[in-house]
Amino acid sequence: MKKFKPSISLLSATLALAGCATAPGPSSPYTPSERSIQSHVDKANAAAGSDLTFLLPLCKAPAATEPGPEEINKVIATQIARTAPAPMKVFDNLYFVGAAWSSAWAIDTPDGIILLDALNNQFEAAAVIEAGLRRVGLDPTRIKTIVVSHGHGDHYGGAPYLVEKYKARVVMSDLDWTMTETKLDFASPLWGAAPKRDVSARDGEKITLGGTTVTLYLTPGHTVGTVSPVFDVTAAGQRHRVMLWGGTAFNFGDKPDRLKSYIESAERMKTIARQQGIDVLISNHPGWDNAVQKMSQLAKASQPHPFVVGTPAVERALTVMSECAQATRDRYAIR
Repeated sequence: MKKFKPSISLLSATLALAGCATAPGPSSPYTPSERSIQSHVDKANAAAGSDLTFLLPLCKAPAATEPGPEEINKVIATQIARTAPAPMKVFDNLYFVGAAWSSAWAIDTPDGIILLDALNNQFEAAAVIEAGLRRVGLDPTRIKTIVVSHGHGDHYGGAPYLVEKYKARVVMSDLDWTMTETKLDFASPLWGAAPKRDVSARDGEKITLGGTTVTLYLTPGHTVGTVSPVFDVTAAGQRHRVMLWGGTAFNFGDKPDRLKSYIESAERMKTIARQQGIDVLISNHPGWDNAVQKMSQLAKASQPHPFVVGTPAVERALTVMSECAQATRDRYAIR
């Protein structure tokens, strides 16, 4: 390595916080309209089918005005107060140790744990991540690396506590390190301070620990430097390929360049999913991957494995996100 619709991430939905990749070029003029918006929404609905409807709130029209700090903090406080789901072994080497609003995932290897995201603050890091690891039989002292999917406090807030206690390394993209060091997208006293710059991940960066390799793809949009980890897991003797989509909601308002990046990222990762046979899609918010319901099914020994949705479903999920982003782009354009 170098150097919350309330039940679905209310912050993402309430705050506006969690087809073709781009509009046609000059040779084929593209005019955003109510018709184009509806076309993208229709394509998103078709791609969602009956199994991916939890992603469709992305297609809702953005709020007319941006929320103020007081409203943002009220929503964050409400979400943090929700009771965390029970931690769970989801695959042989992948564990859910997250909260009701934000997720944290632990990849267990013979040489230690790779933690994907660190929740809101030190209290959640202790009460949810540490306690959760112990409940599933893992020792938190084995946390070696923390991958922060993007530079928002609901994902990095608990990292400084874990770094101080366990000397874990923190990985984030260079662009989001810079964002956390300069001007945050969002700030809240309910979030822990951003960790100090450590490892900067480039596109395609590989983190290997105990024979497990996590490849980090830059998927800008949700933030300018969002990363989406891809790695292998096993269950019942079968290998599966997992993608954690690093940032789902259009939390940045009327910024065409960010929406363009988001659309391009979703289309690119759809191709990668097809090429690599990615058949599991998870998120850093349980509302964006239906994780709680899937864990409930898994606890009942549901077969087939509820998290193994298949590569076509992963591609459809990315299509929903891309089409909703295009609908949002067109809504802003005609305001």
